[in-house]
Amino acid sequence: MSYVTYPSIQILGVPGLPEIAAGDDLPLIVLKACEAADIVLASGDVLVFTQKIVSKAEGRVVSLSSIEPSHLAEAFAANADKDARITEVVLREAKRVVRMDQGILIAETEQGLVCAQAGVDASNVAEKDEVCLLPKNPDKSATQLRHALEDATGKILAVIISDTFGRPWREGVTNVAIGINGMSPLQDYRGQVDPQGRELTSTVIAIADELASAAELVMRKLDRIPVAVIRGLNIQTETGKATELIRSKEKDLFR
Repeated sequence: MSYVTYPSIQILGVPGLPEIAAGDDLPLIVLKACEAADIVLASGDVLVFTQKIVSKAEGRVVSLSSIEPSHLAEAFAANADKDARITEVVLREAKRVVRMDQGILIAETEQGLVCAQAGVDASNVAEKDEVCLLPKNPDKSATQLRHALEDATGKILAVIISDTFGRPWREGVTNVAIGINGMSPLQDYRGQVDPQGRELTSTVIAIADELASAAELVMRKLDRIPVAVIRGLNIQTETGKATELIRSKEKDLFR
């Protein structure tokens, strides 16, 4: 009997990470957790980190007790039954408010991301009176993580920092890449020919977003698995950035 070998990848959740605090050596903590779980990193592996643990390690956590809400924050929060202090933090993190309606605040962040609450999140934060912000520069954070992991292991790796975003026109949320190093975020098929001989003219796959979303399948929101290892992709080492995934103003029909 003959067998056909199909392409496949592995997605390995890394369990056992402790609660992360500001100043923690995140690469060392992850490598210890990999060792405990018998996960041996190999060249070509892509490590996906949730934004939350990166932000915590970088001290991007705000105590709400230090926040004095503005009149705008108080008015919006009152109508939406929200905490005005959190709304104020969102407004401070926003470069541009895209929409404030139905209790939802959509904003463009200083990092160029357009998302709910400007990425401000109170879930999975140790203290009830604290919220977590996005890393100041997710691509830089991914670069630092990758270099530290490669120095410690001697392997050639890629790193993605993921966060959960909503999507226009579709229910539910999915993970996307907000920080990248060691791979290109896009897979460009333009100029190639399909099996029927037609040249592709517009197909550019957001492979980093696909990997971030796939990693969430083993991370899950409540299982305390904030890191995943994806292997089998044969990704070529490149110097791409997650900012390449942000559509320019000239091409954005919905801005």
